[in-house]
Amino acid sequence: MSEDPQSPLQIQRAQKPEFLTDTRFDSFDLHAEVLAGLNDAGFVYCTPIQAQTLPVSLTGRDVAGQAQTGTGKTAAFLVTVINGLLSKPDESSGLPAALIVAPTRELSQQIYEEAKVLAHHTRLSQVQVVGGVDYLKQAEILRQGVDIVICTPGRIIDYYKQGIFKTEGIKSLVIDEADRLLDLGFAKDMRYILRKLPPYDKRQSMLFSATLSYRVMELTYEYMNLPEFISVTPQTVTVEGIEQSLYHVGSEKKLPLLLGLLKREEWSRMLIFVNTKAGVENLTYRLKGNGCPAEGITGDLPQRKRFQLMAQFKKGQIKILVATDVASRGIHVEDISHVINYDLPQDSENYIHRIGRTARAGKTGKAISLACERYVFHLEQVEQMLDYKIPVIWPEEDWYVEDQSRPLPNKRRSRLKRTDQRRNRTAAKKQRPGRAPEKKRKPSHFPGAFFGFGPELKADERRDAPKGPNSKAPDTKTANAKN
Repeated sequence: MSEDPQSPLQIQRAQKPEFLTDTRFDSFDLHAEVLAGLNDAGFVYCTPIQAQTLPVSLTGRDVAGQAQTGTGKTAAFLVTVINGLLSKPDESSGLPAALIVAPTRELSQQIYEEAKVLAHHTRLSQVQVVGGVDYLKQAEILRQGVDIVICTPGRIIDYYKQGIFKTEGIKSLVIDEADRLLDLGFAKDMRYILRKLPPYDKRQSMLFSATLSYRVMELTYEYMNLPEFISVTPQTVTVEGIEQSLYHVGSEKKLPLLLGLLKREEWSRMLIFVNTKAGVENLTYRLKGNGCPAEGITGDLPQRKRFQLMAQFKKGQIKILVATDVASRGIHVEDISHVINYDLPQDSENYIHRIGRTARAGKTGKAISLACERYVFHLEQVEQMLDYKIPVIWPEEDWYVEDQSRPLPNKRRSRLKRTDQRRNRTAAKKQRPGRAPEKKRKPSHFPGAFFGFGPELKADERRDAPKGPNSKAPDTKTANAKN
């Protein structure tokens, strides 16, 4: 009896997603514990950056990779680090063996969570060292001994200077999103950390960045051992799966247009970018006033609150997140359907980082930009970097929805106003032409002049000098009598 090919007992396996390669993780010489962790994470086939990185990094060579967020680079360097530490003999020194540096607390949290999954079946321990979290608790974990340290620059330097974090045992170094580290002003801190590590020929170093700028390349030449450069072209990663559009709109019409787009678009989870902290607070308040489920996140938000908002956004409890560029680099959610640039970014590279939040892991998404008279001047730089024009859509009159939110409370309005005034004053000072120095006026009074201790005045100065109420003319008779 022949078997029925359509038998219900046969399970139809899902096809391999198109964004993955044909390279399987089990085709590499990985420890069984690492393969078990990959299986727990559901990783079977490699992404392009993983397929190109692992054959090089697993041999112990240094790697400098160019790849966007959401391309799987985190798993690429974590697999390398974990497999490498398992291959080395257990020295039981208690000193950290791997250091992973990230620009933001949110990104370090994302790396830490993925590391726990991939290293779950191993003996390796991990710790996240960032600011805004229990200082003494992190210090105690470092003192007790840990294998992998995932950190931001500021806090780890603090522990190093106190002798809590020791670098003698570092065998693996990872610098993630190096371009953002430099953009946020961590260049000096990074050089300090790199100088305190073992020499580059005594450790394996991996660097990943969305853009390999001259500053990033300088780090690779100074602190890495002839790295292999691997690139997943940003043009392909940025454009593929992302439908981009641009609206020219006045500042006073941006919010009504945004409200109209929220009703017209079919979205599930949305990320809105604003250039300033004050703008985030204002837009979040307006969206809530119009019945939109929005929350705002900025760089100076308390750490506990930021983690809470991020967890709610990932779980879908928050549908709209309004953020600045500083906070956005820690946002790693695969189901963001829309990214809206409420303000065009002042740095063209941030445009790539922003729209890279959607269409992750091979999915599709939309990136909508609103170009007002204040930020439209940055559009040319963005399009030069993309090497093409963003399609322009002209909204109809009925696309605009009237703002139903109440006026800002006086306290909040005054705070936002002061922030805008401070920013405007700073911009005005930069544009103000240099003024000629004022001539220094001679003082009309000197301490001790009443008792004759002042400097000797010229004839015209004595004539013009003010006469006090107790000043007397010289007695010529007395003077002649003395003579």
